[in-house]
Amino acid sequence: MNRIISSMLLVLLVGSAAIAAGESDVEEVKAAIRKTIETSYVKGIHTDWDVELIKPGFHPAFTMFIYEDGDVRKFLIEEWTKSIEKKKQMKPEGPDYEIKSEIPMVDVTGNAAVARVELYKDGKHIYSDYMSLYRFDDGWKIVGKIYHKHE
Repeated sequence: MNRIISSMLLVLLVGSAAIAAGESDVEEVKAAIRKTIETSYVKGIHTDWDVELIKPGFHPAFTMFIYEDGDVRKFLIEEWTKSIEKKKQMKPEGPDYEIKSEIPMVDVTGNAAVARVELYKDGKHIYSDYMSLYRFDDGWKIVGKIYHKHE
């Protein structure tokens, strides 16, 4: 009887440790995704206007889908980086406003993830972004985005 109880306790302990390790791994993955978004998207595009920060976190095939007037158009990463470079040339000191971000949701399944990013400009809520990411050998990359612009 003691052997049965001891065996059951051992199974429970090992199982609990495996679950805890799995939860820890998921949190590490979510942290890596948040870091990619914060560095390449928030800093690279919105606060620092720095193409060198953008490149590591965006896949070359990245596409943003823009919904306007009942239609959808594509905006590619090359277009976005060119517009950031132009902004930086026109105003090397960077933006004269403050951008804050929150990432309240990251959901991961295998090598795919989605994240919601809330952006605030000078305290005003301006965008809710929905980012799609894939994990590659060199890390997580943003591959797509849709968004809602708050009025």
